[in-house]
Amino acid sequence: RCAELQIQLTEAVSTMAGQKELIAKLEQDLSTIQALPTIHRPDAEGAAMPSLEKIPEPIKEATALFYGHPPSPGTSFPEGQVDSLLSIISSQRERFRARNQELEGENRMMQHTVHALQSELDNLRADNIKLYEKIKFLQSYPGRGGSRDDTEQRYSSQYEERLDPFSSFSRKERQRKYLSLSPWDKATLSM
Repeated sequence: RCAELQIQLTEAVSTMAGQKELIAKLEQDLSTIQALPTIHRPDAEGAAMPSLEKIPEPIKEATALFYGHPPSPGTSFPEGQVDSLLSIISSQRERFRARNQELEGENRMMQHTVHALQSELDNLRADNIKLYEKIKFLQSYPGRGGSRDDTEQRYSSQYEERLDPFSSFSRKERQRKYLSLSPWDKATLSM
C-alpha cells in the first residue's frame, strides 16, 4: 500500500512540475504578446504581413490562420500546439457562454420578481384606499368620532382625490392640452 502511494506521489509531482513548466511558458508567451505593439490587419490581400519574428510559434500559427495566410513552407506546425491553443480558447468561450446564460436567467427572474412585486404593491394601495373608505363610512355614524393617525391621513388625500370629480376632470383637461402642444411649446412650458 505504501509503495502504491509512493508511486502515485511521484507521478503527481512529475505532473505538477510539467504543468508548472507549461504555465511558465504560457505566461512568457503572453508577456511577449503584450509587450509587442498591436498587430495590424493587412489593408488588402496583397499587403505585406506584419512582422511575426518575436511571437511564439503557436500564436504565429493561430495568427496566420486567422488572417488567412497560408503557413510559410519552412515552418512546421506542430498539431498538438494548435489543438491545445484551440481547446483552451474553446473552453474559455464555453465558460463565458454558460456564465452569460446563467446571468440572463437571473436577469429574467429578477424582472419577473420586480413585475410581481409592483403588481402586488398596486393591489395593496388599492386595498388600503378601500379600507380607508370603510373607515370613513364607519366614522360617519353618530358617536363614532375616532382619532386620526398617520395612516388615515396618508390615505385620506388619495381617497378624496379619487372622489373629487372636479380635480379628476381638471387633471384630464391639463393632460389633453399638454399633449396637443407642439414640441417647442412643451419645451417653453417646462422652462
